[in-house]
Amino acid sequence: MEIQVFKRLPILGFVFFLFFSACSSDPDPKPGVLEARDLLDESYGSDPKQNMDVYLPAGRTQSDTPLLIYIHGGGWIDGDKSEFLQVKAILESEFPTYAFVSLYYRLFDFPTGSNGIEDQEQDIIDAFNYIESQLSGWNISDDFIISGASAGGHLALLHAYKNNTSNLKAAVVFFAPTDLIELFPFNNFTSLGLTSLLGGTPSTKRDAYLSTSPISHIDPTDVPTIFFHGNLDNVVPISQSQILEQKLQSENVRHQFTMVQGQGHGFTPETNISLLKEAKAFIGEF
Repeated sequence: MEIQVFKRLPILGFVFFLFFSACSSDPDPKPGVLEARDLLDESYGSDPKQNMDVYLPAGRTQSDTPLLIYIHGGGWIDGDKSEFLQVKAILESEFPTYAFVSLYYRLFDFPTGSNGIEDQEQDIIDAFNYIESQLSGWNISDDFIISGASAGGHLALLHAYKNNTSNLKAAVVFFAPTDLIELFPFNNFTSLGLTSLLGGTPSTKRDAYLSTSPISHIDPTDVPTIFFHGNLDNVVPISQSQILEQKLQSENVRHQFTMVQGQGHGFTPETNISLLKEAKAFIGEF
């Protein structure tokens, strides 16, 4: 019997050791450091589509946590903010100190003709106004990067060049429409879509086409811009990025254009990693 008790003592001692260790664990080595938070479906307007997903990193501060704002694509008629999830892990790896916002906006409705490009442009303005009102509560900086793909890239550039009143440091866009008059005759689908979105053709609504074309608003004070386009793109022709490059050159705006060989309207995950590394190098440190 004594032998059995003796054999149990080390086991009982180990159990008590674990128990008291758990009860007296070391305090948080960084007390006061904010934890990561995800704020999903944060509303910036009355329409159900006027919302955003906000991803706040741990340890964020108002002095050291910039914000990257992403706008999804979908031809102005489709898509949603979940598109960001395709690149979220890559962005968090390449930009570990950043907070991120993925914007949703009102999509064009063919039956009613509502929510055209000009309405979507206003959505981006309203979203930025809401974001700036929340910076203190979110505990992040007012140093912004704007980004987007396809129609989202168009809206990002339009905001950056036409409506920017923020501390915008750079634009990072993928295969974006930039000159809607030049884009109009690309194919029948493009022509019909733009006619609906802008309420007419370049002949009947020229001012609307000019007003919603990012290249119409470029001047030497505009934000540095890095952009990417596949040479096999059959949705938005690569000529749209070439036109943008020419305009940025003529206005002496810092920029970088990468033509992605052998890829179309959308890139492989491996390509996205490579291109976002380019973007990180281009943006640098504020």
